[in-house]
Amino acid sequence: MTDGLRVEGLSFNYGAKKALDEVGFAVPSGRFCALLGPNGAGKSTLVSLLTRLLVAPGGDIHVAGQDMRRHPRRALAALGVVFQQSTLDLDLTVRQNLAYFAALHGLPRAQVPARIDAALDRLGMRERADEKARALNGGHRRRTELARALLHDPRVLLLDEPTVGLDVESRMAITAQVHDLARTDGLCVLWTTHLTDEVRDADQLLVLHRGRIIADGQTGEIRGDMPLSDWFLAKTKVPA
Repeated sequence: MTDGLRVEGLSFNYGAKKALDEVGFAVPSGRFCALLGPNGAGKSTLVSLLTRLLVAPGGDIHVAGQDMRRHPRRALAALGVVFQQSTLDLDLTVRQNLAYFAALHGLPRAQVPARIDAALDRLGMRERADEKARALNGGHRRRTELARALLHDPRVLLLDEPTVGLDVESRMAITAQVHDLARTDGLCVLWTTHLTDEVRDADQLLVLHRGRIIADGQTGEIRGDMPLSDWFLAKTKVPA
């Protein structure tokens, strides 16, 4: 059993429409895994199941060895999440946003200031700790959300299209920082995206198309001699 993230036999329907069909994969600790798929592939449904916003009738999800169905609180406690839509309170400062999250997680009050400082230092946001979230640009808001997701020392980090709406420089900076978290902190990272330039050849690559995993392996080996963008387009192109 992987101590990162393991999914087996996960299916989900919206009425008669099948959103996910027997999805399964495993991502070990210390690995950056890109979940690549076009719009409508089922990425959002999978994220909702991994975060228990939705519950599948069958299949298994294990987060850091914890069974999501049998022990949902333990599994969710091991998971750090950055959602596609921002969830910051714009009228609170960066530090206040993190402190509120820490309280929701029941972190010991005496540990919270040091945890916040460490998380902000990790993301280069310490000097902005007392600025209101409303005053931050998109890239710094994302860094704040990432720092917040790290506060409770998760073993698995899930980021759902985290660079949507950011400029190229901010996108690349966030992507590099999360790769670094996997490499140096040993985090298991699942990064969902539809942008092929965010994926590195050494990354694990999952390709989700029409609710099914159609590729799972190292990016460089999967794409072969083709640019990833060309390979992805060829594999997910809808016939005329």
